Amino acid sequence: MIQTISIFNALADENRLRMLLALRDGELCVCQLADFSGLAQSTVSKHMTILKQAGLVEARKSGRWVHYRLGGSDASVMAREAIAWVLKSLASDPRVIADRIQVERIRRVHLEEVCLNGDRVVLEEENSAQAAQIFDVKK
Repeated sequence: MIQTISIFNALADENRLRMLLALRDGELCVCQLADFSGLAQSTVSKHMTILKQAGLVEARKSGRWVHYRLGGSDASVMAREAIAWVLKSLASDPRVIADRIQVERIRRVHLEEVCLNGDRVVLEEENSAQAAQIFDVKK
């Protein structure tokens, strides 16, 4: 029962859900997740710790960077099923679709550029235009 509560707690926050979904195509470092979410790296680290404690993500340290990925075959059955449920349930959500495009842009930028410069990769202007297309909003 403790693991179930831990998983539900981890999934009960929109930022954590978005970061979990951002990992669906592979690992991202804290810098990239901070860029994606617009949150401070320390806040991202706290969120990722909660996801990790629930068994939903795995972490690896490389130098001074910590990279996260979805829980794999070592994750509990419950964690793997929770991940699969989230991915399936939110696959067609407009916000999730917009987030996926944003993560794809972030992945195209070399890791050092994001982590060392701390620059926002996705410009607000581009993001707004893309969101307008996704949400079928006319300016």
